[in-house]
Amino acid sequence: MNSKRKSMLSGPILRNAVMDSFKKLNPVTMMKNPVMFVVEVGTFIVLLMTVFPGYFGTEESAGFNFTVFLILLFTVLFANFAEALAEGRGRLRRIR
Repeated sequence: MNSKRKSMLSGPILRNAVMDSFKKLNPVTMMKNPVMFVVEVGTFIVLLMTVFPGYFGTEESAGFNFTVFLILLFTVLFANFAEALAEGRGRLRRIR
């Protein structure tokens, strides 16, 4: 039983999951999951607020905006990684 768990989280599955988590950042793909799509749109808006603070009137909170951007980006990437990992494990189970 323990050997099955280790094989389910093998290197190739993890590498594919990491690559897929970045591929899933495509907005067309992200629209299939509306909650994460809204988080991705929010991430993009906060990125714009960080890069162009004068346009949004957020000059005094650039550090805060950058921190929020990083947290939102990590959230989207982690959700995509978890989904890709589950898909990879599902494919492996179907093969066995």
